[in-house]
Amino acid sequence: MSKTNISSIIYIIMSMIFWAFSFVWVKVAYESFAPISTVLMRLIISSGLLFLFLILTRRMTALNKKDYKLILWLSFFEPFMYFMGESFGMQLVSSTLAAVIISTIPLFATFFAFLFLKERITVLAVLGMAVSFFGVGTMIFENGFELNASLLGIMLMFVAVLSTIGYSLTLKKLAQKYSPVNIIAYQNFIGIFMFLPFYFFWEHKGLMSAKHTTDSWLAIIQLAIFASSLAFIFFTKAIKNLGVAKSNMFINLIPVFTALFAWWLRGDVIDTQKGMGIAIVVTGLFVSQMKRRKNEA
Repeated sequence: MSKTNISSIIYIIMSMIFWAFSFVWVKVAYESFAPISTVLMRLIISSGLLFLFLILTRRMTALNKKDYKLILWLSFFEPFMYFMGESFGMQLVSSTLAAVIISTIPLFATFFAFLFLKERITVLAVLGMAVSFFGVGTMIFENGFELNASLLGIMLMFVAVLSTIGYSLTLKKLAQKYSPVNIIAYQNFIGIFMFLPFYFFWEHKGLMSAKHTTDSWLAIIQLAIFASSLAFIFFTKAIKNLGVAKSNMFINLIPVFTALFAWWLRGDVIDTQKGMGIAIVVTGLFVSQMKRRKNEA
């Protein structure tokens, strides 16, 4: 495996770690802030820090006019549509069902990457994806599984899934032209204006009257720096080299890292079933990368 691909895998794993941590930080932030307010503030902090970095290091790149539409689509898919789908969908379905729906991202990513970007689908990639999906199911299904959820909630979660695919396809095109920091800075800045109308309509009064704790503000800052900035920057670096399908395969690591962090930080138990699920997910990811390593040997 080349140094470039090793670096890309490290980047993608780091982004999954930060996104896994974000589930913990979001819960803390929600103790003081509503969902849209939380997203809006993390975008404001993130874009501010990224533009400051670009200005101080003189690395800021102006967008080409022909790419305006692409960056608008990028911001529309993520953060806007993804967070709208996930935030409201999670209120209507169980966390287990939500995790299952999110774990279908690699499946859709592989299909759409082949359809729109002509990325090759290998037998090992499909096998690895299936094994990884089974591993996620092993981790989260306890005492059987019964589908008893709101149809609207399921549809909203699939909006989040399809938004991730649209984001990845658009990002792949922009990643060839601009640095990851520039892309994420513009993406988050534009996202602010997409969320603002909903914030003023639904949450403005509530935010002004809410009690804000130090822990909730710290969670917002952590979300802004790690989940909304570094995670997306690392994901952009990875997708440029690994492609849409292989990069999104690693999304199934998020429940793995979440379980490990819950064990490490809160003392949650990792029983035999969860341990087997973690092993299966990692095996699936390993299998999905085998063809690439063979070609590069």
